[in-house]
Amino acid sequence: MNNLSVSPEPKQVKRSYDATRRAEAAARTRQSILEAARTLFAENGYAATSMAAIAEAADVALDTVYASAGRKPALVRLLVETAISGTSQAVPAGQRDYVVAIRAAPDAIEKIKIYASAIRQISERMAPVLEVLQQAAHTEPELATLRSQISQRRAANMRLFAADLAAAAPLRVPVDHAADIVWATNSPELYQLLVGQRGWTASAYEQFLVDTWTRLLLDDVGHERP
Repeated sequence: MNNLSVSPEPKQVKRSYDATRRAEAAARTRQSILEAARTLFAENGYAATSMAAIAEAADVALDTVYASAGRKPALVRLLVETAISGTSQAVPAGQRDYVVAIRAAPDAIEKIKIYASAIRQISERMAPVLEVLQQAAHTEPELATLRSQISQRRAANMRLFAADLAAAAPLRVPVDHAADIVWATNSPELYQLLVGQRGWTASAYEQFLVDTWTRLLLDDVGHERP
């Protein structure tokens, strides 16, 4: 009788395990670098923050900062993208949790509430990063380009949101006009004015978005007045 058996492959398993551990360690290192950069940029400004200072604050070698995250402009881009996504990496708009929830929401009011909540959270994360981006864009051409790209992406995403609303309920205005209203009222600059300068709470800003979008965008037929 043949005694056939399957031998384990410990070397292959160990290689896979080691690769996973290395990836996890690299992710932790990158996150430490980003947190150090975010703190130093906010405290000292973009121009006054050196890569060496970021490396020291993150407790890593300078070469590790360059290998893991890149130069200062690349660090700012990563901070912006992760602030928008709310995760440790950039996430395409269509794959973000709140976008999936908006598309699945049964009515326009619910879509507005989900989006207003998402914008509040994004704005809270973006506020300190946006100031750094605005500073750096004056001296770093690639960050000036990034700022323009963000504005264009926001406009495109607002158009998709407005179209989604229009498919769920009658709008008071054309879709393009509705998209511009959403684009203007959820701008990072307005958040800075109301929350950063006028002392609004983030929750009050979120409710402002819900009230504004409901009143300006939805036709009477499309929702019930409280």
